[in-house]
Amino acid sequence: QVQLAESGGGLVQPGGSLRISCAISGHTFNNVAMGWFRQAPGKDREFIAAIRLSFGNTMYSDSVKGRFIISKGNAKNTVYLQMNSLKPEDTAVYYCAAGSGIILSAMSASSQYDYWGQGTQVTVSS
Repeated sequence: QVQLAESGGGLVQPGGSLRISCAISGHTFNNVAMGWFRQAPGKDREFIAAIRLSFGNTMYSDSVKGRFIISKGNAKNTVYLQMNSLKPEDTAVYYCAAGSGIILSAMSASSQYDYWGQGTQVTVSS
């Protein structure tokens, strides 16, 4: 059974930084791509960043490019999202997702991901 476990959310002041992580377990598929999405109250789920674990390709939304960094961890099938220069509008539940064989140009599409975590709350407020 494939499981995704997110951790590291919390409350941070505007301009601060936070790192959230996601670990995937129980999978046997190759060419894994892992993505981060977020959903704020009353808004649609939004793509944030993604990485293909085997190739290292990354993709970012314009709203976080230059502020957020997605990376692979030393542990197999773990990814991090380093969030810097956080703004109140970054407040949302952040979801980790995983899929197999996702081409680079499609990594921002939530429909491409087969597995999702439960989400972790990130609140940016003074």
